[in-house]
This record gives sequence, structure tokens and C-alpha cells, in this order.
Amino acid sequence: MATTLALTAVALAAALALLLAGRDGSRHAAAAMVVALFGAPVILAGEVWDTSAVERIRDGAHGTEVLLAAALGGIALVALGAAVLRRWPVALPLAVAAVLPFRIPIDVGDAQPVNLLVPLYLVTGAAAVAWAWERLRPRTGPDGRPHVPQDPRPGAADALLVLFVVLYAVQSAWSDDQSKAVQQVAFFYVPFALLYVVLRTRRWTAALAARCLAVSAAVALVLAGVGFYEYATRTVLLNPKVIASNQIEDAFRVNSLFFDPNIYGRFLALVMLGLAAWMLWSRRPRTVAATGAVIAVLAGAIVLTLSQTSFLALLVGLAILGGLRFGPWRAFGATLLVLAVGLVVVLAAPKAVNLDGFSHDDLDGATSGRVALTGGGVGLFADHPLVGVGSGGFATAYRAAERAGERKAVDASHTIPITIAAEQGVIGLGVYVLLVVLVLRRLLRRADESVARAAIAAMVVALLVHTMGYAAFLEDPVLWVLLAVGGALAANVAPQERRPRRRRRSAERAARAT
Repeated sequence: MATTLALTAVALAAALALLLAGRDGSRHAAAAMVVALFGAPVILAGEVWDTSAVERIRDGAHGTEVLLAAALGGIALVALGAAVLRRWPVALPLAVAAVLPFRIPIDVGDAQPVNLLVPLYLVTGAAAVAWAWERLRPRTGPDGRPHVPQDPRPGAADALLVLFVVLYAVQSAWSDDQSKAVQQVAFFYVPFALLYVVLRTRRWTAALAARCLAVSAAVALVLAGVGFYEYATRTVLLNPKVIASNQIEDAFRVNSLFFDPNIYGRFLALVMLGLAAWMLWSRRPRTVAATGAVIAVLAGAIVLTLSQTSFLALLVGLAILGGLRFGPWRAFGATLLVLAVGLVVVLAAPKAVNLDGFSHDDLDGATSGRVALTGGGVGLFADHPLVGVGSGGFATAYRAAERAGERKAVDASHTIPITIAAEQGVIGLGVYVLLVVLVLRRLLRRADESVARAAIAAMVVALLVHTMGYAAFLEDPVLWVLLAVGGALAANVAPQERRPRRRRRSAERAARAT
């Protein structure tokens, strides 16, 4: 219970950092951000202090000194980064875009290593300190008065997003794997929520979003080069499971510097969607040609991942872009044509998609066990419909209910709504559905009038589609960044867009009256 209370307090502090943002609550929001920023590592340290990984360091020569030096070094880097970001605030979005995809496998316990976004954590910590510093000790303006940043008021989607994190922390109370919930909150939800606050409360423009996309595209090209090298040399980096799979399978999958080919494929798909949006809305032939060339390179890279969920996410995202650019009916017709071609391929040559038949076992094998996991998740939800098995408890509950005694790594159902339903019950599922509705409503409304908003809307939809076949929703920092930037852009342009529409409607009513 003590762990749940501490976890809930840290999650609530992260939520208050956003909910209190505004003219009257900036100092309180900054204080809440500081509590969340330092509280999450403290809780995590207490959780892993007695694990074998930390014990090996503690029991070694000068183990305590090594841990203390690492902590002080991290604090020093964060403080230095905060000073740099406070002096050059424009560097933050570009730094986030540069480090966003990079994960480092770290052993934090007795289970398998966790892939942590260490570079992003350093940038997030520096950004959070700079954000709080600016509000607790604001600069003095030309008139001699302190210049307090005027943060925008959070909307319903913003509030529901951070409150979902609080709900997740509360529901860890009855989980059989509370350490998993602690890792989820401390490693992912709280740091990403703080980054969301920083990005959501800054002023975004289409030009700044374009520069961030250019940085992401450059990173994607570098990662694609690594992927091509892996394929050419038949060498896979980082992931032993992919290496073992490539040794027995006919096809060869690459994962570049990512731990999983699906994560690599998802990143490539999202960058391709952003570039496709800029190409579709551009009127300069050189821009179209250059962007098309980059997309062609990334398309070759994503094919080598053999990630079915990434292919599907890319197709759905392109359909969204087509609907925003050329009209929904044309996009709907093109989507139906693609689906028809895919259905013909599945029926005429099922082995081309690794499908030997249409039985339960055949479908389960073709989807790498996802059919069985989905059925198990639905069963867990049926047994615990109201509040679920507890946050982070899917793997333990699934093994106990479906595969007792089998030591198989099962983190989630690979279908996020089912995972949420199994762990958090109808309460968590209801919050998730409402959150998705509010987010899509915000991002898609009149997104066709802005290339940046159209790109973000397509990318978010693609990412949501990807979560239907791969277990990563709020654990993915890309989603938080897209929601923050998309929300800021929508808030900036919405008042200017509504007035002309009202005037047109008034003119039309007046014309009909006469």
C-alpha cells in the first residue's frame, strides 16, 4: 500500500503540473513538476535497490561510490542542460526530435533488461528544470517586473491524459506485479507527462514543426543505413530473440538500433507520414522530389522489418492524409481498393503472408501468438470486469490463468484496448476510449488547413492503429510528443479558424432571408 500511495502522489504531481498551468497557478505548477521529477526516481530506486542487478554494483569495489557518482553525474548533466535550454529555448524541440527513438537496454532487476530512453530522460529532466525555473524565478522584464510565462489553460483531452496516469497508479494497489507498475510509471508515464507539459505549454508554429520533422528524417536515414547494413551482412544488433528467429526463419528481419523490428518499423512509418504530408501540401517541385526520394529510402528500410503492424499503420495514416488533402470519399475509395487487393492476396496466396490456413492455430502462428494472447486478455477482463487485475499485472495473471508453470515472457495482449481492459477493467477502458475520442476530435478538426496539423493527425491515427497489434501506447514517447504539439497547434489556430466560418454562415443566412 505504501508503494501505491507514493506512486499515486508522484503521478498526481505530474498531473497537477499541467492542470495548474496558467496565469494564476504557474508557481504551483512548477512546484508540482519538481516533486514529480525527483519523486519518480526515488520511488524507482527504492523498488530496485534490493534486486540482483543493483546488489552486484553495491557489493563490488567502491559500489556505493559508483552509484553516488552516477546519481551526481546525472544531476549535473540535467542542471547543465537546463541552463542551456533556458538560454536557448528553441533548442528543446530539436533536441527531443534528435533523441526521441534511442533506447538503451539496462538491467534494473531480476527480469529481462528494460529498454530505456536514457538520452530522452536527460533532455526531459533538463526541460522540466528549465520550465520550473522560469516560473519560480522568472526573468525581469524591461519594466523591472518579473516576466511570468503565460501558459495556456489545459483542455479536456489534456486533463484526461494526465489523469489516466493517476488512475494507472491507483490501480496498482491490487496488482500481482506491482514492480511492473512502478517501472511503467517511473520510466515512462511520469517522465513523458512532464515532457508533455513542457511541449504543450510552449508556442508552436508550422515552421518549428517542419524543422523538427527534418531532424527526425535525418535520424531516420541514419537508422535506415544501419538497417541496410544489417540486411547486407545478415547481422542483427541488440536483440537476441530476433537473432535467434532469423536463424530458423526463411525471412530475415532487421531492427537497426532498436531492440524490436516493430518499434523500428513504427518509427519509420511515422516519419514517412510526416514527410508525405509535406510533399502533398507542397507546391515546389524540388521539395516534392527531394521529399519523395527520402520516402523511397525509408520505404525500402521499412520493408526489411517485416513488421505487419507497421505496414498497416502506414497505410491507414496515408488514407488519413488522402482524406484531408483530396477529400474523404476519394480516400475511402482508395482504402477499399487496397483492402480488396490485400484480401485477394490472403485468399489466393495465404503462404505469402505466413498463413497456412484459417484455423485458430494457423491464425495464432501467423500473428506470432497474438490470437492466443488476445483471447487470454478477454478472459481476464471477463473474470475481473470492473477494476481488472491491476496495473502491470497482465503477464502474471495471464500465466496463472492460461499457461501455468510456463516461463514465457508475456507483457501484454499486443492489443492495447484488451490490455487496458484486462488490467484496469471497464473503468480504465472507458477512460481510454474517451481519451481517444477527445484526442482525435481535437487533432482532426479542420486539420486540412494546416500541413503540420494534418501530418500530426495522420501520425497519431497510425500510432493508434499500431497499438492494435503491438503493446505500446502511453509507453511510447512519440505519442506524448505528437499529442502535445498537435494540441498546441490546434489551440493556436482554432480561434482564427472559427471566426471566418461563423461569418460565412451569417452571410448565408442573411442571403436566404432576403
